[in-house]
Amino acid sequence: MSDKGLTIFDIDRTLFHSNAKVGVENNGQVVKVLDDSEFNTYVLQEGEKYDYSEFRSSKVFEATAKPIASMLAKAQAISENAIAKGSKVIIVTARSDMDDKELFVSFFEKHGLDMANIYIERAGNIGLPTSAENKTVVFRKYLDSGDYKRIRLFDDAIENLRAFVALKPEYPATAFEGYLVREDGNLETIG
Repeated sequence: MSDKGLTIFDIDRTLFHSNAKVGVENNGQVVKVLDDSEFNTYVLQEGEKYDYSEFRSSKVFEATAKPIASMLAKAQAISENAIAKGSKVIIVTARSDMDDKELFVSFFEKHGLDMANIYIERAGNIGLPTSAENKTVVFRKYLDSGDYKRIRLFDDAIENLRAFVALKPEYPATAFEGYLVREDGNLETIG
């Protein structure tokens, strides 16, 4: 195992506050509208499916996303340091593919993130019932590579952090650090 580390940031309510919503449809009718926090924990009921049209819109994201200054500064500093040392920074979001990838990525660049060296993993493309299950698939992908001695996650959803920390016993040679991002950008260590 190398001496590299992997740092993972979530997007919504971690780096930015956004007003994008996810609809829940039943029989072609929208029966619920979820913000990103509610979406993280919602489990579809029989006959329901998600309408991601607003959540996939790069224009909606660009128009409504407001930076969480302390977290964005932390992401910038960590990515500059990690890249210089050969470590890796990725963003793992519950979102699936956006409708305009270039506009979406350029938004992060406008806020000082080196997107030539930061990859966005779109866990929403995986299709499991919850955000935590989808993100766990991504976490395992990187852990299974054996490339990382340390791995840390910054996320606003406790369910995602619990799923992350639950992987510790499977990867005893890797140090885990989990950080819950509060509404105001302050952090709480998890696990």
